[in-house]
Amino acid sequence: MSIAPDAALQLKAATLSTRTVMLITGAWMHVSSWDKFRKAFDAAGFETVAPAWPGLDKGAAELRNAPIAGLDTLTMGKLVDHYARIISTLPEPPLLVGHSMGGLVVQLLLDRGLGLAGVVLSPGPVGGALPGPTPLLSALPVLLKGPGQTHLLSRTGFAKNFASGLPAAELAKAYDAHVVPTATNIFYQAALMAGTWVQPRRRKQPLLILAAEKDRTVTPALSRASYNIQKAAASRTEFKLFAGRSHFLAGEPGWEEVAQYAIGWACEVL
Repeated sequence: MSIAPDAALQLKAATLSTRTVMLITGAWMHVSSWDKFRKAFDAAGFETVAPAWPGLDKGAAELRNAPIAGLDTLTMGKLVDHYARIISTLPEPPLLVGHSMGGLVVQLLLDRGLGLAGVVLSPGPVGGALPGPTPLLSALPVLLKGPGQTHLLSRTGFAKNFASGLPAAELAKAYDAHVVPTATNIFYQAALMAGTWVQPRRRKQPLLILAAEKDRTVTPALSRASYNIQKAAASRTEFKLFAGRSHFLAGEPGWEEVAQYAIGWACEVL
């Protein structure tokens, strides 16, 4: 789908303190899952980059069908370090946009003082945000596998818990295009609140948390729990709930509204 440029946003983007946007995927997702969002940001006058997680810089089908060196030892700290190194190579500090566990990575990067602002879509919980039974049940298959492993989201799990907002006819195509293995360590750290704490009172960058009403992976209540922690910051911190959406906010029908909301907010705060 083509994205019509918004002349007003393009004009605004040209005057912002940064035009660079780094998009960070969550667990299970190939960087291609950002393709629609990237087109929207690019059309608004931004320059986007979407670096892969360590070891996940190949095609989705290849990643599903071959072992991925080092993925079983990946931790949240290593993941955040990976993106911190990439940020240091960019021509300017970026706007950070993250989905799910990528949203947690964004918040940990902001906690380090990196990035000019953050937008997180259904983010993995920061330390102190308690998941309810629905997110725990959604994560149960990966948690049962144990730490120090890799795990591939099943087609059933993708349809039921991740992308329930996609039409049934599109589920198989989306799974084949975007789903890749992930590291089980990341889920254990989130569940045990190990390496996921932030100090919001020292955060100076603005933060927008976007939630999805029908999300079974990161429920609205869990997204709001992270917001309730983050709103202690003196900097602008906001929460927005999108009705009728599932966890796949950046790829399911209605993604355009989510992208335009994020772009409009970014143009206000940068």
